[in-house]
Amino acid sequence: MGIDYYESLEINRNATDADIKKAYRRLALKFHPDSRETASAERFCQLGEAYDVLSDPRKKATYDKFGEEGLKGGIPPEFGSSGAWSSKYAYHGNPDKTFRQFFGGNNPFSDFYTNNAPLQFGGLQQVVVKTQDSHIERDLHLSLDDLFHGCTKKIKISRRVMNEDGCTSSIKDKILTIDVEPGWKEGTRVVFQKEGDQGPNSIPADIVFIVRQKSHPLFVRKQNDLTFKSQISLEMALTGFSVDVETLDGRLLTFPINDIVHPGYKKVVTGEGMPLSQDPSQRGNLIITFDVQFPEKLSAERRQLIKQALTFKY
Repeated sequence: MGIDYYESLEINRNATDADIKKAYRRLALKFHPDSRETASAERFCQLGEAYDVLSDPRKKATYDKFGEEGLKGGIPPEFGSSGAWSSKYAYHGNPDKTFRQFFGGNNPFSDFYTNNAPLQFGGLQQVVVKTQDSHIERDLHLSLDDLFHGCTKKIKISRRVMNEDGCTSSIKDKILTIDVEPGWKEGTRVVFQKEGDQGPNSIPADIVFIVRQKSHPLFVRKQNDLTFKSQISLEMALTGFSVDVETLDGRLLTFPINDIVHPGYKKVVTGEGMPLSQDPSQRGNLIITFDVQFPEKLSAERRQLIKQALTFKY
């Protein structure tokens, strides 16, 4: 006969309508995906279909006389006059829908809660309160230019999604959009709530993207300041020079250095650093440091000239 709906509900063929309801109530609570130790999505689906057929007099009459093949394949119209189901039957595939229709409301387990404490009921040992899966962390690698200007990043994720039947699941892709704001720092966290894998007994995890800043060939960032290192000769350090800096927004800035560049000397330019994330119209500083290149060799004549030049009285 194929599927034995009576066997699924653990009743005999002489069962009354009350027996059918009592059996479904007991077994559906026992095997519901939210039950603690006896949850079975497959068994829950079988019970839903069995009850959907045996609780309807016409479907039940067709099944009793023609079996599953007649029920799902259809029977000759002349037999329909006796009250049988003459159309082809197909279960809607949503056992949760059957469950809600039987108990009424969208939260059939609410009857078993008092002051938020789960109670025992029949075959249900204890209702499982769904807990959320641990959050999932992923690195989001961004260039210094991305963090200076701001940008939009689209990231494809693959996750498990529950199908409409409430029993099975499939892997589906989804695009997450991240609007990067100017001035974001290393370690900034972007949270997408409940975008993790779905499951019948758990709340999907949050997905957290953590900003990781890529290195830049010219600038080193510290908080909201940018440091630029310029290589200069000893002559330049002692006699003065100009340094050119191309900013992240494409401007070429020229700074005259008239001081003697001693070890630890730096030039601070206010307002030419990174935008502040809380107020992008405000910016940190540009700090120019210097790497003085000393000559590897000097002739005796040049040594003497330098010595004479540097000989002075304080």
